[in-house]
Amino acid sequence: MTNVKEKYCNDCGAVINVNAEICPKCGVRQMAPPMSAQSEDNRWLITLLLCFFGGTIGLHSFYNRKITIGVLQILTLGGCGIWALVDLIMILTGSFKDNDGNYVTNKG
Repeated sequence: MTNVKEKYCNDCGAVINVNAEICPKCGVRQMAPPMSAQSEDNRWLITLLLCFFGGTIGLHSFYNRKITIGVLQILTLGGCGIWALVDLIMILTGSFKDNDGNYVTNKG
């Protein structure tokens, strides 16, 4: 059983420090802890504002680590604004995903 400051390695199962990025036993990088609900709401609001004010140059895509899509949005000015409008609607409805496939939603 682990205490509050320990967790199990994702790969080998060894008990490691909760803040460890790499397991000292097997050397496997540990996954980042999930974001808190407050930071998730902030991420949604920031994504929404970036899309509204800078959607034609893909600021919201760069913020969510969608680099290739961000570059394409710069080159096409957000698909002449249509791409940015579609992304804005997706963000508002909670169907916009970041580069890791996680939905960027407002849970509050």
